[in-house]
Amino acid sequence: MTYRDENFLRSHIRSIVDFYYPVCIDHERGGFINQLLDDGTVFDPNTKHLVGTCRFIYNFAVAFLHFNEEQYRQAAAHGLAFLGRHHRQADGGYAWVLSGSEVIDPTRYCYGHAFVLLAAAAAAKTGLPQAQALVSETYDLLETRFWEADAELYVDEIGAGDWSAVAAYRGQNSNMHMCEAMLATFEATGEARYLDRAATLARRICSELTAQSGGLLWEHYHSDWSLDWEYNKEDPRHLFKPYGYLPGHFVEWAKLLMILHRYRPEDWQVASAERLFNTAMEKAWDGEAQGMHYSFAPDGGILDTDRYYWVISEMIAAAALLAVQTGRRQYWDWYERGWEYADRHFIDHKHGGWFRILDRFGRKYSNEKSPPAKTDYHPVSACHEVIVALRKTPASKYRDKRTTVLDPRS
Repeated sequence: MTYRDENFLRSHIRSIVDFYYPVCIDHERGGFINQLLDDGTVFDPNTKHLVGTCRFIYNFAVAFLHFNEEQYRQAAAHGLAFLGRHHRQADGGYAWVLSGSEVIDPTRYCYGHAFVLLAAAAAAKTGLPQAQALVSETYDLLETRFWEADAELYVDEIGAGDWSAVAAYRGQNSNMHMCEAMLATFEATGEARYLDRAATLARRICSELTAQSGGLLWEHYHSDWSLDWEYNKEDPRHLFKPYGYLPGHFVEWAKLLMILHRYRPEDWQVASAERLFNTAMEKAWDGEAQGMHYSFAPDGGILDTDRYYWVISEMIAAAALLAVQTGRRQYWDWYERGWEYADRHFIDHKHGGWFRILDRFGRKYSNEKSPPAKTDYHPVSACHEVIVALRKTPASKYRDKRTTVLDPRS
């Protein structure tokens, strides 16, 4: 069985979901328990992170789509119920962090609301009736509160209250995940407005804004969307907004551009995806120790040599989608290399799931496999998107004659 075999990809989704389920179902407080040690032991039953709640909904929806087992759809429904009753606040926005049902951080982050939309879209694909209404409701909220029509992008952060405290910071990451959510929402509904928005976001971030930074994808911007070269410069290891270029986001955008190209093809999308992916590999792949460095400076120097589970997951997905679209063997080679690294270092073959972060030489920093918000959504998403790409591509598209053409299944 190879990494390109759909049976492998589906079984890997199953192994990840099995690590979390059913221990992640919180019957006492509602929602999910995200905080698990390597062996699946719960180390914090109380923290409820908006992103973690939404990512679990996504994971269980994907599991249902692949295995048609009702417990997974019911797990997604369980998460939707908690999302609506506790994360959602009276003003329609969603609180960032809860302890049980008590709001700890009420900030309205665009990043978090992007995952609300993604979760709703994934759940809608399973046929859950409450999800369809949540899709349109969330889109309307984003349109009213976060969308900047002049900039054609979303603001990043709004304080709790009357929606007037809009932070000056602007970021590409929240807009990237909004593009992902819009693509998923288009898939779930077929409504063109979602694809229109995904196309706009992709154009603005990957074509127009990158023109300010030599074709590379910078993370941080001022409120007028000019580059902020100083943001978190003294904190290159900031958890959510580190300084520097993040090659993981280069490859993640490459994946999204290929999904967009599937539905609304334009030549620039493939060219940009290849540029971003190839630059990430050139700048960040460690030929000595293998794996991808996390970030690099404007002068090209490596800032953070740690290996993150989400980076290699997105590299795998992007490589496969580029290989399917272009037929270039080099991308299948990268796909295999990414899986081989993940297989050796990130995948826990004893207990299941992926380790979150390793040092340059593949050593863990702790035994906390899933801190708040992780859920292994990135590898689940990667496997799912590779399966979708393989099913939609006829054998004649491949130039690599060694590729096994899979029998598509409905």
